[in-house]
Amino acid sequence: MIGRIAGRLIHRGSDHVLIDVGGVGYIVHVSDRTLMGLPGPGQVVALYTELVVREDLLQLFGFPTLLEKEWHRLLTSVQGVGAKASMAMLGALGPDGVARAIALADAASVRKAPGVGPKLAQRVVLELRDKAPALMAQVTPAPDLVEADAEVGGDANAAPVAPAKPPKGSAPPAESAAVPEAMSALGNLGYGPADAARAVAEAQAATPDADTPALIRAALRLLAPKG
Repeated sequence: MIGRIAGRLIHRGSDHVLIDVGGVGYIVHVSDRTLMGLPGPGQVVALYTELVVREDLLQLFGFPTLLEKEWHRLLTSVQGVGAKASMAMLGALGPDGVARAIALADAASVRKAPGVGPKLAQRVVLELRDKAPALMAQVTPAPDLVEADAEVGGDANAAPVAPAKPPKGSAPPAESAAVPEAMSALGNLGYGPADAARAVAEAQAATPDADTPALIRAALRLLAPKG
């Protein structure tokens, strides 16, 4: 199993990149969102990968974080969702957007992904609503840096290079941590994973820039008994 690729990017396609690792070129399929965040040809890049094996085909799919790779695995566990459909959803919404859509049972947002019809979008939301909270509660680890000299034969004095730039419109690390931290706090208060995920997703959709304390307060207001 090839779980990670680190090397020099030598070609960018419409839905893939070619990465040179020690003289061997690997074609890695990526989402539109990931492609926008990658540097130009000649630069060092690192991606976590998932290998799809079929009788007549081997394909690598790449992700900027381990958490996004886990979302890909979860999405492809749904009947009818192949690797390309999963990449389309992650490209259109990002992992945070996919998480919110599932937590809020928002099939219409899932349908924004190219090639995803209403029936498939509804199936994704229904089948993953009980599984998604566990991933939403995971804190995204900081991306590991690529040592240019050790891994790709670069200058020994070269500084480590990050695997990819954050795509435009993506949440900064502090915001990404707010969701799992808020869900952990709600869990400690006795709320179930599904209720916590729904409340946090709704709160974050209303105030995308909210930090952890603000997100917890907003979620608690949504969870408070009405009337």
